[in-house]
Amino acid sequence: MITAIGDVMRECYNRGWITTRDGNCSLRRKNDNKIYITPSGVRKNIIYPETVEKIKIVNGDLQLRPELNPSGELEMHWLLLKNSQRTRCVLHVHPTHIVAAMYAGLSLSKIAADFPEIYRYTNVGPNVPVLPATSNELANSTFKNMTCSNGKIKYDVVGQTNHGACSVGKNPWDAFEHIERLDHICQIVLASGKI
Repeated sequence: MITAIGDVMRECYNRGWITTRDGNCSLRRKNDNKIYITPSGVRKNIIYPETVEKIKIVNGDLQLRPELNPSGELEMHWLLLKNSQRTRCVLHVHPTHIVAAMYAGLSLSKIAADFPEIYRYTNVGPNVPVLPATSNELANSTFKNMTCSNGKIKYDVVGQTNHGACSVGKNPWDAFEHIERLDHICQIVLASGKI
């Protein structure tokens, strides 16, 4: 699954969802005492298992060592991975049509409700408001919009206004497919001219 992180990041780059140094992906395997996350500022179209950062979990917290260079969105990933009892992946990228739809003022969850090819497989949560990238506010708002009041994951994907999208899945490709479906629907809606 670590190899799949690089494969997914390359596919996101090929689709124009990220530029070379954008986006991030993380993974926590069931019964593993570490998380795996893409490094900060590194070209994501050349991510391989040996370049993925490995961060140990000690007493329920991440053990950050000075030589580590995790994504600047680490806090967002950790909030979504922390309490998972099974393998979970978090993917954050900047899909063109999702960002464009939110920039046009559209609610992604309302768009999704009109298209069975997405709502049958992907639960879309409420848009996250405009917040600074890599900020605790963005991390907390993304977590809040993806979860129930008890902190359990409720939605597979949310859009982050003027920024990107964040999804969760059982593996990197599962998380990728949630964003792919939503981006496709946003492309259809934007092409329809009914904005």
